[in-house]
Amino acid sequence: MYEKLDVMNPQIRGYRSSDEESVVALGLRAWAPVFVSLETVLGAEIFRRLHPDWRADQDKAVRGVLADPAMRCLVAEAGPGPVGFVAAKLDQDRLVGEIYMLAVDPAVQGQGIGTALTEMATDWLRTSGMRVAMIDTGGDPGHAAARRLYEQADYTPLPVARYFKAL
Repeated sequence: MYEKLDVMNPQIRGYRSSDEESVVALGLRAWAPVFVSLETVLGAEIFRRLHPDWRADQDKAVRGVLADPAMRCLVAEAGPGPVGFVAAKLDQDRLVGEIYMLAVDPAVQGQGIGTALTEMATDWLRTSGMRVAMIDTGGDPGHAAARRLYEQADYTPLPVARYFKAL
């Protein structure tokens, strides 16, 4: 699909409403392995209770982020359309900026697009006057690549334990 594209030098630009369908679709492709990992870690019963239709929930979450005027959304484009996106927001009271959502199409993961998007979002947080930047991600195997990316970008992990029980 992307083999002839120059994904090593994607154009990173502001999100446009015409990107919505492509961004939602690439997000769903990017997060599919994460949800497989979550089901493995949590077990089928808890996973089904938490995520009866993860695709519909993620579709709605991405669309909500893209429509939120408080979010700064950037798109990485290589060739005919988006191959990645990032959304960040500011907490002016605490001066903490958050990289809220990041996804790269699986067909081009591992080629620096996530790094470039993370750097651009972090720079935006810094130039917006934030004193701290924050990113949340999962501790399961499906989020291992995200954890590596964030640690390579000099983010410090704070381990958190979250427990689930089917009721």
